[in-house]
Amino acid sequence: MRRAHTVEQVRAAEADLMARLPEGTLMQRAATGLAVAISNFLGSTYGARVVLLIGSGDNGGDALYAGARLARRGAQVTAVLLSSKVHELGLQALKTSGGRVGSTDDIPTADLVVDGIVGIGGRPGLRPDALAAVQLAEQYDVPIVAVDTPSGVDVDTGETPEPHVNAALTVTFGTHKICHFIDPAATACGPVHLVDIGLDLPPAAVESLQAADIRNLYPVPHGESDKYSRGVLGLMVGSTQYPGAAVIAASGALGGPVGMVRYVGPDTVAEAVRAAHPEIVAGNGRVQAWAIGSGLGDELDIPLIRELLDAEEPVVLDADGLKALDDAGDHVDVLATPHAGELARLLDVDRATVEAERLKYARLAAERFDVTILLKGATTVIASPDGQVRVNLNATPWLATAGAGDVLAGLCGSLLAGGLSPLDAGSVGAYLHAAAANLASSSGPITAMSVAAALPEATRYLLRG
Repeated sequence: MRRAHTVEQVRAAEADLMARLPEGTLMQRAATGLAVAISNFLGSTYGARVVLLIGSGDNGGDALYAGARLARRGAQVTAVLLSSKVHELGLQALKTSGGRVGSTDDIPTADLVVDGIVGIGGRPGLRPDALAAVQLAEQYDVPIVAVDTPSGVDVDTGETPEPHVNAALTVTFGTHKICHFIDPAATACGPVHLVDIGLDLPPAAVESLQAADIRNLYPVPHGESDKYSRGVLGLMVGSTQYPGAAVIAASGALGGPVGMVRYVGPDTVAEAVRAAHPEIVAGNGRVQAWAIGSGLGDELDIPLIRELLDAEEPVVLDADGLKALDDAGDHVDVLATPHAGELARLLDVDRATVEAERLKYARLAAERFDVTILLKGATTVIASPDGQVRVNLNATPWLATAGAGDVLAGLCGSLLAGGLSPLDAGSVGAYLHAAAANLASSSGPITAMSVAAALPEATRYLLRG
């Protein structure tokens, strides 16, 4: 599992460790890891032209010491000082190793720029001189390696309300920070390389499940399992207006661990579902979970859905079904799966506001409606009412295709019926949904049905390790 901590948590852990180590040890550990990562990024250090953008914080010190190491390996290292107060010992080390102080005129011919402008304590935005240096690197297509986090982003929220660095690589220390996981800042980070510096950290504010975590959570049947013990999912999706939504959601459900699927809806839609999936049973009956909402359109029955939300079976609530959410009920076993536009309507804010502040609004909705919120997107945010947050990071942009959300709703319903909590069902579902899309796409166009068809194979790969 990958974990992201807040600035306050990181600061406290660093202070505790520095109190037990010789002065400067922590910075030297960070600088060593940074220099190695930069060397690997460049491929060849000798003769490489590296420009360091140096601010007044410890990240500037990390960059200066890393620059000294690169200079000793034959790199041509130039420091551009963006503050009258920089890390003096780091600057001395750079000069002693053959580096020099220069100006932004060195940026256009550089092979690499290192962003040591501000650290994790910085606020969104860049000062004019720093912004001009960053824009010069962008103008000449010089890649930027960010130290810890891209300067100018909001580290604890992932928001980017002001101009900021867009990094080709971010090298971070001790633990991931929230901005590494949450868009739009996560996109600005590029790939993130974590350097272990020995921090003793508390429980993380945000988590991201990895393949081993998914394997541990997935409800694999055992020798005594039958179709009922594996879970029965009820599907209340699709309509005469949108019959395809039912077929697609059913495909997603059958790609999960569920033992049986019941379809509840119009007869004509049931016929289409059974034509595509003859193993599905049409009609009411006992279920262990529901997936409700995809493609209900004008046939949305809000009173009926609210009855099911307050019943004992857990529910995945998607698309049109989200209109049944209110803040009056006890919905702790509900997983709601909105995209940014749907969440914006639920909270009566602009879509652009939700997209800019994804973590904030996912948490707000989870608390207000007392449900687990799965906010779909390039980085999917799953927030539970108790404050736990997970983020899924493995999606391909090709997954932005019509019907993909219906597949996800069916899959998450299948996982709920298999016994997972809403938080785990959302986390595992988002991961497998993205894995199947990656498998189906091979870097090319996909459809929702091709994603659903790839779910069993993606799951087999995952469970085999």
